[in-house]
Order: sequence, then C-alpha cells, then structure tokens
Amino acid sequence: MGMVARVSTVAFQGIEGVPVDVQVMVAPGQIGMQIVGLPDKAVAESRERVRAALHASGLSLPPKRITVNLAPADLPKEGSHFDLAIALGLMAALGAIPADALASYVVIGELNLDGTIAAVAGALPAAIGANALDKGLICPAESGPEAAWAGSEIDILAPRSLIALANHFRGTQVLSRPEPAIRATAANMPDLADIKGQESARRALEVAAAGNHNLLMVGPPGSGKSMLAARLPSILPPLSPAELLEVSMIHSIAGQLSGGKLSDRRPFRTPHHSATMAAMIGGGLRARPGEASLAHHGVLFLDEFPEFTPQVLDALRQPLETAECVIARANHRVSYPAAIQLVAAMNPCRCGMAGEPGHSCARGPRCVADYQARISGPLLDRIDIRIDVPAVTASDLIRPGTAECSASIAARVARARELQQDRFLAAGLSGITTNARCTTTMIETMAAPDAGGLQLLRDAAEKMRFSARGYHRVLKVARTLADLDEKPTVGRIHIAEAISYRMPSERLATTAVA
Repeated sequence: MGMVARVSTVAFQGIEGVPVDVQVMVAPGQIGMQIVGLPDKAVAESRERVRAALHASGLSLPPKRITVNLAPADLPKEGSHFDLAIALGLMAALGAIPADALASYVVIGELNLDGTIAAVAGALPAAIGANALDKGLICPAESGPEAAWAGSEIDILAPRSLIALANHFRGTQVLSRPEPAIRATAANMPDLADIKGQESARRALEVAAAGNHNLLMVGPPGSGKSMLAARLPSILPPLSPAELLEVSMIHSIAGQLSGGKLSDRRPFRTPHHSATMAAMIGGGLRARPGEASLAHHGVLFLDEFPEFTPQVLDALRQPLETAECVIARANHRVSYPAAIQLVAAMNPCRCGMAGEPGHSCARGPRCVADYQARISGPLLDRIDIRIDVPAVTASDLIRPGTAECSASIAARVARARELQQDRFLAAGLSGITTNARCTTTMIETMAAPDAGGLQLLRDAAEKMRFSARGYHRVLKVARTLADLDEKPTVGRIHIAEAISYRMPSERLATTAVA
C-alpha cells in the first residue's frame, strides 16, 4: 500500500471558491498517472504539465502507479489551476517536501513545462475561501498582489517556481508576503466641464447618479449621448471597501484584473451591439461572467440600444430586477452578482434625424415607430429616466464660459446618497443603499408626497396610464430629486420633474400606436 498525500484547493462556482481535496497515491502497479473526480479537458492535461514540471525541477517520477483523486467526485472541476496542487501532492507523497507543511494551505496555480508557476484567474476568491477554512494560500507570484487583498492576516506564499517553494519549506529560502496592488486613478478622467449646453441632459445624468437610476437618452447622432455617458463615472461615488472586493472577485474569475491591481473606480462597461447572450449575461465553456456582471456596482452602457438582439435585451430584464445573472447548465446553475446601473442611448429613428428641425424622415413617422418598437415595453418600464438629447447647435458650442465640473456635481451626488443610506439604515434595511433599489412597499412610505404632489401624481397616472411599475419608478425618482434638494418630504415640484422623465417614453408609446 502506498502513501496518500492530501492537498486542499478550490473549484470556482460563481464567485465562490468551493473546497476541493486533492488526494495523491503512489503505489506499486502498472506505471502511469491517472486523474479522477470529474476533471475537464484542462485538468486531464494537467498530467503532462505536472510530469514535465517535476522533471525540470529535478524530480523524476518513480516507476509506479500514481492515482490523483479530486474530491468531492461529483463536483465538476474546470481549468488549469489544479496543476500546482497535484504537483505538490506528488512531491509530498515522494517525500520531496514535508507533507504536514501543506496541511495549512489552499493551493492554486498552473504549471509551465520548465517548473515555473503561471498566473491563474480567481486568486482573490481563492484567498477569501482559504481564509474561511482558516488556511493560508499558495498561488503564483503574479497572482500574489491580488490575493493579498483578501486580508493582511492571511498567510500567502506566492512562489515563482516549484523549486522556490520547495526551498521555502526546507528553510533554505524565505518567500516574503506579497503586497496588495492598487491601480492608480486615471488623472485624465473625462469631465462634465467638457460638455457645453445640454443642461437638461446634464441634470438627468446627475439625478441618475444620485439615485442609481437607469437612464435612456434619445437623440440624433453627434448630440453628445456617448460623451455624457462616459462622464457618468466621474460623478459617481467610489466603491466602498466591501463593494470593491465583490467587484474584484468577479473580475478575478473573469481573468480581467491586470497585474492583480484593484481599483475603487466603479466599472463602466460598453459592450458592442453585436454582443451575444453569453457575452452579455455570462456563459460560454466555463460559464464565465458576462458584461452585466462585470458592470456589477457600476455602469452598463448600451449605445445604439435598439440594435442589440431582442433576446439579449430581454435577458437583461432579470438582472435589472434581481441584481444577479443566472446561467443555467445541464447539471448545475451558476449565478453571478449584477447590481448594475443601465445607461442606454439611441437615435430617434433608423436614419437618426427624426424630429430635428430641417430634417424629415424619408420613411415618415413609421420609421420612428418601427425603430422604437424594437425595445420591449417591459424593458422600457424598467428605465426610470428617459430624456431627449437634441442636436447641439454651433452657437451652443461657441458660447463663452465653462460648464460646471464633475467634482462639484460629484459632491452633490455623494450628499444625496448619504441621505438615502441614513434613511434605509434608520428603517432597518441594511442591504439597500440607493432609491433605485428600494422595494415598492417601502418607497410608498419613504417617498410619500405632500398633498399637491399626490394630486399631481394621481392626475398624471390616470392620464398617462402608468403601469404599477411606472408609478413606483416615478416615486423613486421624485425621492432622489428631493434628496438632491435635501428636502425630507417629496413635493409637487419633485413629482413634476420625475413625471417629465417618463414623458418621452409615453410619447414613444403613442407614436408607436399611431
């Protein structure tokens, strides 16, 4: 009977690292190496990488039967990050490193044929998972700065090669703990001071930022819709430490953390309208997170909104409602967080110029109706603020004086968000921080308007036939407007402005009928 060495590692499900036990047995029998326990192709190929890496590190495998079991056997194992755990299990079984040294670590890493250790996705969730098991983490040198973010008390070893790690355990070479790396904030962030004119659009952007509301901009090409959207991150508050970890875990699993550097900037994702379902919601071979999840706690900007395929747009309804993307698989379901702020931009019609002075659409009003009908009613209903962004005239651009800069708008946004957070905390709702995420039952009490406001809201709801969702969305936006004014009660003026942000869409609906 041979000796069994055990090493801990993780399999990734969503952004969670699920514990996996690697058991390695070297015993007499037919020469060879077998990996069992639902491995995918990358794990099965691990055999050759491990053999070559050990050989390059001066360890040749004995002429015996080697069995590697990845337990639990029914959990699917995907990816190349099991290499290092398998190699270390073998080294322990052969006595090249003390077996007890590995007992207090979770191990992830891919091996190169020369015995060096290659970076893998998921170091941050792996480190957080290791900490939950009261263990340290052994990971590739390049993944170290990212893993170090999981907490200063976690023991992290980030060797460059198998030999460096063996030397560390023998005590002939000490590996120092990696430092968490932070991405420097870009100094040349696009600023709202660049945009002249467009007062109403700038105002809508500020309101959307303050309450975390979804926003749709309709206007001809060149009116500055994309420029406005690109400046939204500059007025949003930075990520809180908890949000930063959540966002980074998703980006880590997707292999999108460059050099393991984390940033407290909110994500701003701009997928092209040719994006597939898997690219947007997540999926593909290993059920990777899609754009909606990569935009978690940030902005998902969809330019040319009606040009996205209808299936992709309708798939966004669920994340907008539940703040998560669920990818169904034959044998399991994966879910990734996706608390996103949707910002969309579109031309008023196919040719882009409908309703502009001096332009008439060759195809007439049908052009507008057909183009705008591409966006389903239920999806439009989930957008709180819709505005028309008219074409900018030359005189607007040459007007002297500069527009207000992002920093001063950001201060108002931060103040409004503070008020919201305090209100939700006082009501005992710890999970909710912005008006847009408030439940329908709570918003009716929190945004109860004064008498004048209520009358106006009732009249409008009747006249414009709001859906129940539309009615609550108006209340949410009105609450944000009152917060920007630092007023405890929602007034008539706030209700009026909130209703005006639903007007363009109601007009869309009526033109579509005509």
